[in-house]
Amino acid sequence: MADANLSLASNEGADLRSRGTAKDKSERAPGGYSRHWEQEGQPIEDDDKARDQRKAQYTDLVNDYYDATTDIYLEAWGESFHFCRFPRGPEPKATAISRHEHYIAHMMGLQPGMRVLDVGCGVGGPAKEIASYANCSIVGLNNNAYQVKKAQELAKKEGMDKSVEFVKGDFMTIPFPSNSFDAVYVIEATVHAPSLEDVYSEIFRVLKPGGTFGVFEWVMTDKFDSSNRKHMAIRLGIERGNGIPTIQTKNAAREAMRTAGFELTVAEDLAERDDPVGWWYVIAGDVKHAQSLQDWSVIVRNTKLGRVAVRLLVRGLEFVRYAPKGTAKITEELIIAGDALVLGGTSGVFTPMYLMVGKKPEA
Repeated sequence: MADANLSLASNEGADLRSRGTAKDKSERAPGGYSRHWEQEGQPIEDDDKARDQRKAQYTDLVNDYYDATTDIYLEAWGESFHFCRFPRGPEPKATAISRHEHYIAHMMGLQPGMRVLDVGCGVGGPAKEIASYANCSIVGLNNNAYQVKKAQELAKKEGMDKSVEFVKGDFMTIPFPSNSFDAVYVIEATVHAPSLEDVYSEIFRVLKPGGTFGVFEWVMTDKFDSSNRKHMAIRLGIERGNGIPTIQTKNAAREAMRTAGFELTVAEDLAERDDPVGWWYVIAGDVKHAQSLQDWSVIVRNTKLGRVAVRLLVRGLEFVRYAPKGTAKITEELIIAGDALVLGGTSGVFTPMYLMVGKKPEA
């Protein structure tokens, strides 16, 4: 997700520099990501062929993206790489983020002692929060080696390694036996899947009979019109800036849940609630709602003047080789993505919080 929308402070530049020179082949340089969207410097036409190719190459697409952006998100956004509601109006983003995570745990009915799978766990922020909130044991699954390593390090540092563990694996072929978990949740991660039906089916397989699956899914809403060029440009901007093969619609997501075998008990777009502040405000450069130093840090970077400063800083760090080659390019990708996300949110054609909760039948 392109929430952080980009900056490189000195400590982050150091992290990127060390990663850019690492010998671990799983940690790619930032410049490699654009190859999925450009050919010889020109954008690849957005058609079914291009989308099929991105779906076929989803593993490389997503890994290239997160190898390039993880440290940026950590520095600028925090350990929970997702959006949230602001139902109480302006408040610190970290508080609203935690409440959003608590809400999905509440809606799923997570209980102490449950064994829960977090599919697409990022660097483990939500897993730690939900494990503490519900007093349950959480296994985080992630196919990006760098994020798994980072999640393990952060959990150990915070003394959470007894409650959460992190495993590298592809959510299209989840590396656990059938009927292994009491519950499974996803927070804005399965949008990276080439097929919602297939990834939901894998989740169904590893869930115990009677178990619950909850997901905050990124989808195009009922207002989305594929014949509208502006809507198509918004969708493409969100996909390109967030490492997404193709975003599905609400209807497609619901149908994928049912086809996978779930009894759908909840299907609600939380972005449609009458909140005083929209989920996108932090990346819209709207300084009037900032409530904490971290909020100011993110919001100011997304003002026009802030973006000029970010571009100059990143180019300077790359020029002196403090940040690896391609960092300026991925920063531009994130800025464009941020604009598309804001347009998607304000126009109502996109939501990052389509909540679905499903039950696996007892038999």
